[in-house]
Amino acid sequence: MEPTTKVVLVTGASSGIGEAVALRLAEEGHQIVAGARRQERLDALARHHDNIRVRRLDVTERADVAAFVSSAVDEFGRVDVLVNNAGVMPLSRLDALLVDEWDRMLDVNVRGLLHGIAAALPVFQRQRGGHVVTVASVGAHEVVPTSAVYSATKFAAWAITEGLRLEADPSLRVTTITPGVVESELAETISDPGARAAMREYRRNAIPPDAIARAVSFAIAQPADVDVNEIIVRPTRQRA
Repeated sequence: MEPTTKVVLVTGASSGIGEAVALRLAEEGHQIVAGARRQERLDALARHHDNIRVRRLDVTERADVAAFVSSAVDEFGRVDVLVNNAGVMPLSRLDALLVDEWDRMLDVNVRGLLHGIAAALPVFQRQRGGHVVTVASVGAHEVVPTSAVYSATKFAAWAITEGLRLEADPSLRVTTITPGVVESELAETISDPGARAAMREYRRNAIPPDAIARAVSFAIAQPADVDVNEIIVRPTRQRA
């Protein structure tokens, strides 16, 4: 039987969707281990609720992610849910040749996801139960000017997560949460001036990150025989 109170690991938890997921699930009674690179933001998050533990985490470092998962197992004896949320979005046209930013997106959005799966999957297999939740993007389903590399990483995140679902036995549940325009700091990481201006306009009708946290809550609350495979959450004004 699935535990009512779950041990949930959340990456990229220092702001935006990750922070909202950690706060909502902690309020619902789950034990949260929140990871991110910014320790001061994590410390502030931990002060919000007794159910939130924090650990500095760089998802691009495989050993760091392995330690993140193993420390939760050491403390709680199990891990029930891994929310792979960490991501970056420095949009730009390909001809801007911001290759370092392309590499950073690949490292965080794709390798970071794979590192999470590699660390958590053996734990879930030993337990004969677990849930992997990937936060992707509507960018996985469409490409616009400036989004080529970002969309590629989010399609990869969707594909990897769907592949995991197909390969895993029924004891492992797998969900992709696909947000549309959400209030976050991601747009502020865009260094290309044209892409930054376009994104600010695009995000005028953004919804709060708790809208995505509610989708995560719904997915992990289902009984063991129900696997919510994908939820797309957009603002009502967003038509694509």
